[in-house]
This record gives sequence, C-alpha cells and structure tokens, in this order.
Amino acid sequence: MKLLVIDDERSIRNTLKEILEFEGHQVFTAADGQEGLEMATNGGYDVIFSDIKMPNIDGMELLDKLSEANVDASVVMISGHGSIDTAVECIKKGAFDFIQKPLDLNRILITLRNATDRTNLVKETKILKKRVAKIPEIVGVSPAIERIKSMIDRVAPTDARVLITGSNGTGKELVARWLHEKSGRNSMPFVEVNCAAIPGELIESELFGHEKGAFTSAVKQHKGKFEQADGGTLFLDEIGDMSLAAQAKVLRVLQENKLSRVGSDKDINVKVRVIAATNKNLTEEIENGNFREDLYHRLSVIVIHVPPLNERREDIPLLSKHFLEEISKENGMPLKMIEDDALEELSTYKWTGNIRELRNVIERLMILGNKSITKDDVITYAKPVFL
Repeated sequence: MKLLVIDDERSIRNTLKEILEFEGHQVFTAADGQEGLEMATNGGYDVIFSDIKMPNIDGMELLDKLSEANVDASVVMISGHGSIDTAVECIKKGAFDFIQKPLDLNRILITLRNATDRTNLVKETKILKKRVAKIPEIVGVSPAIERIKSMIDRVAPTDARVLITGSNGTGKELVARWLHEKSGRNSMPFVEVNCAAIPGELIESELFGHEKGAFTSAVKQHKGKFEQADGGTLFLDEIGDMSLAAQAKVLRVLQENKLSRVGSDKDINVKVRVIAATNKNLTEEIENGNFREDLYHRLSVIVIHVPPLNERREDIPLLSKHFLEEISKENGMPLKMIEDDALEELSTYKWTGNIRELRNVIERLMILGNKSITKDDVITYAKPVFL
C-alpha cells in the first residue's frame, strides 16, 4: 500500500514511517498541511495519516480540501490535543478514523487495515460503476447505421417520443440508451421495462405502482416504473406484448402526464420521456385488435428502424474486431487477431440472431480458435459444437 504521513513533528513522521515500512508499505512524508495537500492530490495514496495542529493548512482544512479534490484515500487524523468533539468533527468532515497521541502500535495497525479495506471498496465500487454505466458504442459504417446515428443526434435533445422497430438482437435497447444519454435528461434515471417478461396481471402494478393492500400480495406501497423514471426516460421494450388494459392506462399517462397507482384514486403527476421498442409489426397488431391505434400514434412521433445484420453485412468485420477487443478486456484474455478470410467467411453467414448471435460466435472463437483466428476456425466453431 502507498501511504502518506503528514505531521509537522519530525519525530512523529519518522516513527510512523518506520512502523509502516516495517509492515511492508511504501511510505511518504510531508512536513505541513500545504505540502501534504499537494502530495495527496497528485500521488494516488491509499491511506493518509494527518496531524490536526499544523502550520499553513491545519488538519480540518486539509480534510475539506481533500474532499473538494475527490481524493479517494482514507484519511486517519492524529492529535495530541484531541477530544470527543474534535473526533466527531473530523468524522463529519470525511475522516475515516481519529487516533490520539501518544500513538499505540496495535491501534495504528488495526486502523490501517480497516482504512485499507475501505479504500479498496471505494476503488472497486468506482470501477464497477464505470463498467455498468458505460454505454457501448453503436458500431458500423453502413448507410443504415449512419442514418440511425444521425437520427439520434437530431432527436435526442428533444422530448419527442420515439418508437424503435427491428428484429430481436439488432440493438434496439442500445439506440434507446443513446437517445437518453444525448438528451437533457441524462442525469436522471433511465428505467427499462421488458413488457414481454412481466405477466399480464402484474404489468399495471409494475408500470404504475400499487398501494398497500391493493391485492393479496401487496404488503407495502410500491412505486411503479413511471414514477421511478420521473424526470428521466422510460424505455418500454417489446411494447407489442403489452395487454390492452395496460395500453389504455399508458395512453392516459401520455395524454395527461399523470397516473394513479393500483388501489388508489389519487393522481400523481409525472414528467417522463417514453421510448418504446417492438419486434412486431404494430400495424398488423392494430388490424388484429391486439394493439390500440391511438397509443401507436402517441408513441410513434419519431420511428427509428434498426435493420437486421443480414442487411448491413459491411459492418460485420468492424463489429467482429470490436467484439474481440471487448471480450478480451472483459475476461482478461490476450487479444486475438482475426484474418481477412475469416472475416469474409463470417460475412457470408445468415445471422438469424443478429448482433447478439455474432457476439456469441466471436466469444466462442476467442476461446476455441487459434492465436490468430482463421477461416478454418470460423468454419469449425461458428456454429455451436455439441459434444
């Protein structure tokens, strides 16, 4: 671990440095708060030990400045003139712990261990948040993909409702996420609902929420997806599978910007941008009596069609290389190259599962193929192997 000791007393700095280096840590020291602040904001330390009474910048001010600079290190405060009030004030300002002088070896080591665990958790959480929050790029140079990217740039800043059509696995959700990301609502929630995955009797509760006691299993009040997405974007995936009863309620929300939870007559105002997607032909669904025409017109202010992979074969080489890099990073595997004739072979296949199927094939080739993926590898492994 990389540690920083900030104290204006040379003896304290040297004592702490010796103790911590003996435990196998890399230790740096600073003689006052100003020097410590400069080192802390540039050094990437895991744990910082800081005195409170110091010239230039004292420990309390240092805590404020470290917080403003978003320093991830856990800060342990040290003082020979401490009190309960001082310790509480340090913790309020973001310190991890407070140690009184004279220093006790066991207390130092226990506090260091706990502070190190806290720092590691903060770093891991940030990494996970970045992985989760990162939206994959829309990869492709085909005219169809260029049109979609252009449409997203033009439509995203508005509040216009968008209907995204296309087969399963084409990337409709990705289009919806970029519409949200490039909108003025991107700091607010993006809430997704898969209408096909929720049983018909539960869809209204999921979308609009319910009050305690509204039905047998309603043991407490529940906010629906519309309320959860208030101020942001609600993505209704596979909306063609929504029941007619739920469609009527969705239509009311779109018309009036208000809803009522199941089991309540009270109206709740919501301001949500709705983006819907479907793999069905809604015009045919309307003719068959399965989808409301008035809801269709409410949802389809802008229609974006995502073509199947078979209609954008020129994107397959670019997508394949993109997936190779992505899978390599996600799994910590060495990056494999793919030969031109292997890419040509992939481009001849019929991709019934679209982008999703192609990614699965690339992952299979990463695992089973040679160091450089060849045409023979594609022929051998592109389709599932049953042993």
